[in-house]
Amino acid sequence: MTTARRRAAVLAASAVLTAAVLPASVPAAFAATSPPPPAATPSGLYGTSDPAYDGVWRQSLALLAQDTVGVLPAVKAVDWLVGQQCDSGAFPSYRADVTGPCDAKLPLDSNATAAAVQALAALGGQDPAVKKSVAWLKSVQNTDGGWGYNPGGASDANSTSVVIGALAAAGEKPDAVVSKGGKSPYDALLTFARPCGGKDGGAFVFQPKQPGVVADSTAAAVIGAHGKGLVVTAGAKDAGGAACKPATTVEGAAHNGGAYLTSALAATGHLNAPPMPGAADTTAKPDVGNTADAVVALAAQGLTEQAGKPLGWLKQNAAAWAKESGPAAYAQLIFAAHATGTDPKDFGGTDLVAALGATGPAPRTVVTDTAREKEQREQDGKKDDSGVGVWWIVGAFFAASVGAGILLSGRRKSQP
Repeated sequence: MTTARRRAAVLAASAVLTAAVLPASVPAAFAATSPPPPAATPSGLYGTSDPAYDGVWRQSLALLAQDTVGVLPAVKAVDWLVGQQCDSGAFPSYRADVTGPCDAKLPLDSNATAAAVQALAALGGQDPAVKKSVAWLKSVQNTDGGWGYNPGGASDANSTSVVIGALAAAGEKPDAVVSKGGKSPYDALLTFARPCGGKDGGAFVFQPKQPGVVADSTAAAVIGAHGKGLVVTAGAKDAGGAACKPATTVEGAAHNGGAYLTSALAATGHLNAPPMPGAADTTAKPDVGNTADAVVALAAQGLTEQAGKPLGWLKQNAAAWAKESGPAAYAQLIFAAHATGTDPKDFGGTDLVAALGATGPAPRTVVTDTAREKEQREQDGKKDDSGVGVWWIVGAFFAASVGAGILLSGRRKSQP
């Protein structure tokens, strides 16, 4: 999900009380037009744009992307994210005042919460925060097994999918997280899948009564159907190819979603974003963010060959978009590179890792696997020094041997 769509979703949530007077033809995601006043960029936050719409989301993606490429984020960047959590375990899109409990009127955000869980679970050391968030997500699961953007809202494909990723990241089995109605998240995903043939055949719609940007919801749902989160590796080759087939299971629906994305990307290598309602320019523009998400989805589905063309298009065209859009955009491209085994430090000539790092506080260090192992050994050594350490034991051994040499010698001789 791009920052623009998150902005629209947050605005829609703030306009719930006025939605009744809006024309039925206006999608809820684009209903509101008056954003909250801009806020100063907090220390520790990635990006410089107003965080009201996407503060937690972009921070979570930035931290998760850095972890994916072996970068240790700054401590204050992690602390900023943890500090956004409400006592309930939920995260809002952003809260400016973290000195006290969350305002009861502050909209809580299932997408931001799920993204935060994925980031904090990957970074480690944040088990209490992760457990609280997972408990909250379970508590607001809809009876159909899915989740809406805000608690109490109708389930949608994007929200349900990102929560599936959070559950998996936290060590849960998504199919075992069942609602009071006896439905799992995968049951909900199936309700968004369109049958083959006709308009959007094989795709996943945002909601049955509100199709939304179908490529966006399809990419999210394909990944969710595999029980994956924002970071994926390529799946086993899809033997079904790119043909849509009748499906009654979430696995079959995921295949059809991959087939839909393949078809949508075949001509140009990129997806298009429809014009915003009321916009003077009604020309469709390339949708870089959703193209990146589609690449991840195709890789997850095992359609890596079909992901080649859009991946190439991203390498040639995504740099300017990411620079303008900020940290979440760089993270999306890093996820696409990771899913396809592409070097994120040379993505069409752009070092995505360095570019992402430049949008926030300097990371602690850049580490390789060997460096991680060395760091762990050093930490283990410090733990030994702080307790009954190795050298204390050795010293005690020699001290005891001076006073009881004969006995010690006898014991050694008696050992097999």
